[in-house]
Amino acid sequence: MSAEYATFGLAPAMRAGGVLANGDYQVHRDFVDFIVDGRPLLFQLSDLDAVSPLASDVPPAIFTAQVRSLLLEAEAPLPGGRYVIYGCPDCEDLACGAVTALIDKDGEDYIWRDFAWQTDEHADLELNGYHGIGPFRFRATEYRAALGALLDQAAEAPRRRVLLIGARVAVLAKLAAALRTIGIGAEITHDVSGVAVDELRTYGAVAFGRGIGAEQRAGVRRAFTDAGVEVAYVDGLAPIVPLLVAQIEHALDRSPEEQRRLTRLVAADGEAGVEVTSPCRVRLTAYRLDRLYRTHTHEVFDGILEAGRHRIALDAKAVKGESFVVARTSGSVLVESMAR
Repeated sequence: MSAEYATFGLAPAMRAGGVLANGDYQVHRDFVDFIVDGRPLLFQLSDLDAVSPLASDVPPAIFTAQVRSLLLEAEAPLPGGRYVIYGCPDCEDLACGAVTALIDKDGEDYIWRDFAWQTDEHADLELNGYHGIGPFRFRATEYRAALGALLDQAAEAPRRRVLLIGARVAVLAKLAAALRTIGIGAEITHDVSGVAVDELRTYGAVAFGRGIGAEQRAGVRRAFTDAGVEVAYVDGLAPIVPLLVAQIEHALDRSPEEQRRLTRLVAADGEAGVEVTSPCRVRLTAYRLDRLYRTHTHEVFDGILEAGRHRIALDAKAVKGESFVVARTSGSVLVESMAR
């Protein structure tokens, strides 16, 4: 085993929720990811829709138990001293598959090794092992400090509530229902002047519809500023619920920009320009409004892209007139209007 040290850290991450092109819903999950040698460990695996055990929506007692388990202050949850590093974002069933590893100590150092894809209590390293990943040796001071900080912060949950302000009540109601379905709280209002400061502090984003004027927007911003509350502001591009959900998902992304997998999207001249930092599955969906303001949805690309910049031709029918493109990976979403 190599004596070379890897750096260990933690950073907020998310599994991006959304309303998919086929009408399915994908649940939003916030979690803390493992940063090894400056990069999310999740990115070193094959394109994987998964979250770490350090998810923000688990009960505090379970979150604390997960942290103490990684510190080896509790028994391993799986036979052979194995720990779940990433699991299913929708349930806790090992049958869905999980990335597991052996965690032990060598003197004061913590070591993660023998990574494998596991679907039952016993891992088959020869058949399902991640042979190109690890072992990682972490200095105890760095490792314990990072995980210990989570306990000190009492696993403060991100603000996953959104305030919706718009003129089209029917659209707002559908948007609120979609957000709640994927795990994001949503309330509708026209005036925040009478809202208590403690209430304002529960919101992570404010979304404005296209019919809301500059004066009303400024008043809302002023109310949050006066309350000392920082939120993300979303200017709705069009009354298209899946598109608005994608915009809000992007606004709620708390992960450091330098550690995101999907970093760039441009849409112009019948093409989409996409940049990713590691190989991953990317889905591009185009939404357009016709002259009668009916919504048309087209899934224009779904495939694995290597790290780097890519130009993807879009079907001319999909981006005719007023149209928008959503790029999605398992962990992030970007939205752009189609430039003409």
